[in-house]
Amino acid sequence: MPALAVGTLLCALTGQYGQAAVLPDDRLDVLYHYYDGGGITVSGPSVLVRKQLGERFSVQGKYHVDTITGASIDVITTASEYREERTELSASVDYLRGDTLLSLGVVTSDENDYKGRSFNINVSQEVFAAMTTISMGYVRGSDEIGRSGDPNFAEELDRHSWRLGLSQVITRNLLAELAFETISDTGFLNNPYRQVRYLDGDSPRGYAFQSELYPRRRTSNAVAVRGRYHLPYRASVHAEYRYFVDDWGIDAHTTRIGYTHATVPRFIFDVQYRYYTQGAADFWSDLYPFRDAQNFLARDKELSRYTSHSVRLGASYELFDSPIGFMSRGSVNLVYDWITADYADFRDLRVTETPGEEPGYSLSANVIQLFFSIWF
Repeated sequence: MPALAVGTLLCALTGQYGQAAVLPDDRLDVLYHYYDGGGITVSGPSVLVRKQLGERFSVQGKYHVDTITGASIDVITTASEYREERTELSASVDYLRGDTLLSLGVVTSDENDYKGRSFNINVSQEVFAAMTTISMGYVRGSDEIGRSGDPNFAEELDRHSWRLGLSQVITRNLLAELAFETISDTGFLNNPYRQVRYLDGDSPRGYAFQSELYPRRRTSNAVAVRGRYHLPYRASVHAEYRYFVDDWGIDAHTTRIGYTHATVPRFIFDVQYRYYTQGAADFWSDLYPFRDAQNFLARDKELSRYTSHSVRLGASYELFDSPIGFMSRGSVNLVYDWITADYADFRDLRVTETPGEEPGYSLSANVIQLFFSIWF
């Protein structure tokens, strides 16, 4: 397999590191994804096309569909299962001038009770004989939130995200990256269907429910350090550490390590392990002492204290060695993720016990991605 093909597929399986100042290849990707876990099933197709226009411009378009069925554990106890479809469309254009790559893009997503719109701009610059790449990015989003069955419910969410990255070639085999991101959200930040519970002696269960209520502003910051080392036998190892903190009191740590190996002709295999742990939001509780116990109320398990482990197995097969017709290359790729999460304080209300003494909740999920790529 050519060295260029190996390097491209390594990035496809393990994620992009520093973006070089080159236009993306002309390419067609067709993906099918499937997620099953925590009472939720998500599946659907995705199609992405990239095409260069001359030597300086490249355009990209993407169509993505999620079909969602079921209900998560923190919704099923107060609402019924549901089925909905989410459609996402995105388009972008890249402009290359010397060692500078400028990208502009828009994304729209629609579902029956949520509409998302965003604009993004990214720029990267190679310096020091292409040994260093500096990148910056900004995303501006504006979402409209509704609630099924309630035509009078209408909320908005404004999103701003800033990114700064620095990638450095340390040696001929070692690449390192430092990335920083800050996100500012303003508006309706909670789920219009989710509720919190509080002790209620008049209820046969010992508790009752009320709607959750979040602050209308959230600012978060994250910094990540990544590295990739290419081994002398057509393989590489990569690692990442990311720290996240926000003004709701959550702090989180992510550690990831992986190994990629091109073995028999045309095959590349990848294995990764990821560990994640976070603290809870200051206003989060599984069981409040009484109704309206605080100014802000949350029972979303993703804002609670929990840990997660995931293992990824990936394989890629190069379909042909030489061009066929208009196709210069082709590959088929299969990625499987097994994910577990253990929630330290979130209780499983499907089990009847004294309020606050229900067993803790944990979930496991399976994620499958099958995608075909054609270069032309």
